[in-house]
Amino acid sequence: MSERDYYEVLGVSRDADAKQLKKAYRKLAMQYHPDRNPGDDEAEQKFKEASAAYEVLSNPEKRSLYDRFGHEGLRGASAGPGGPGFHSVDDIFSQFGDIFGDMFGFGGGGGRRQRGGPRRGADMRYDLELTFEEAAFGTTKTLEIPRHVDCETCEGSGAKPGTSPTTCSTCHGRGQVHHRQGFFTLSSTCPHCKGAGEQIDDPCEECNGAGKTRVDREVEVTIPAGVNTGTRLRLRNEGENGSPGAPRGDLYVFLHVAESEIFERDGADLHFKKELSFVQAALGCEVEIPTLEEPRTLTVKPGTQYGDRKIFKNEGVAKLQGSGRGDLIVHFDVTIPTKLSKKQRELLEAFAEDAGIEVASPGFFKKMKEKLSS
Repeated sequence: MSERDYYEVLGVSRDADAKQLKKAYRKLAMQYHPDRNPGDDEAEQKFKEASAAYEVLSNPEKRSLYDRFGHEGLRGASAGPGGPGFHSVDDIFSQFGDIFGDMFGFGGGGGRRQRGGPRRGADMRYDLELTFEEAAFGTTKTLEIPRHVDCETCEGSGAKPGTSPTTCSTCHGRGQVHHRQGFFTLSSTCPHCKGAGEQIDDPCEECNGAGKTRVDREVEVTIPAGVNTGTRLRLRNEGENGSPGAPRGDLYVFLHVAESEIFERDGADLHFKKELSFVQAALGCEVEIPTLEEPRTLTVKPGTQYGDRKIFKNEGVAKLQGSGRGDLIVHFDVTIPTKLSKKQRELLEAFAEDAGIEVASPGFFKKMKEKLSS
């Protein structure tokens, strides 16, 4: 299968600048990101293809080589359908971690790793369920978070106790391999050691050579008042451990707030529907209205109509961005009885007669029925 033109893959012109290239790649990466398309092999391939195109076109030297000779000019420079220098999706996250951090607030492996340098720990995600009241008033939660820490048996080396990692035989400890293409020498991550510069010949039995084991830890997080579904909290340095000398990743807590059985929330405002009988609406009354704190007594003025409303300032939810609170808005719903007793009908007919309102008499419907059947 022939390889697609990298400009076509990103959907940009051949004179696109760095800003346009990054914008186009971000759009495709967001669309085909593996976290958004779990188990979708086609989406993953498109993700890799877009990453391959961006890796070449965002590099001035590789772009010049590609513009002159096309894909053939990159042969041996680790370009291809899997991505230049990309042996897995994790390689892409490592290479473009800064882009994925901007897009999602958490990535597949933290920020960009400098060649030969320590790797920052991976970011983590935790989905937290909150009640409506917890979100409105704020709360403190203790989360149990799994984290991979240095294996105590091998002290994080990954090698069996009494042995040590050896220098990678492919890259000779550099973490990079070099490919010569004409007058050019291009470098890519070593496919054997994945850039570590070392290989483990006799792995630790406890961690199987990973150098890490899983432990659960407790993390306390403060939930501010006014959060809602979709709010994301960032806890710095609470993610996975990095390689020696590198910082931990971050922990991102995504909040999911249950709906209220009483109120309908719109941002910081709360809406409440209060049903009134037509008599209460006509004559006025006092009714009890729930709030986030204590119930309040509301005086309904005579002649209240369906759809009328009463606004209680600063009785809503705390504003997450800014100060103060939203409003509590009470909507009146006037109900009409479907059945009347004889006495109730007589009273209403008397009212209608006094007000000059024409209404159907008890015998009206009977006469209409007889007329229609004749």
